[in-house]
Amino acid sequence: MKWAAVISYLQDPAVVGTHRPNHRAYLTSLLEAGKLVAAGPFTDDSGALIVYEAEDRAGAEELIRNDPFHAAGVFLKWDVRPWKTVFANPQLLPPNA
Repeated sequence: MKWAAVISYLQDPAVVGTHRPNHRAYLTSLLEAGKLVAAGPFTDDSGALIVYEAEDRAGAEELIRNDPFHAAGVFLKWDVRPWKTVFANPQLLPPNA
């Protein structure tokens, strides 16, 4: 099941920037493991939208808590909700880096 997480960030660019490489490496590992559907920050850097693949809410929240951004205090709060894909356009998504 897919879980959409709207996450609010700490508003300290230095802290976010310091921990972003480890955060992205973690997301890459989730992508490779089939546990990440999509992820990216909001353009105002206030937070991010991350869509996880997990069996239940507890599994999705465990993925959030295991993120280096969580350990570094970058994730301030989040709202996790079950999400059902009805439409998707892969041509509009960036290629995986």
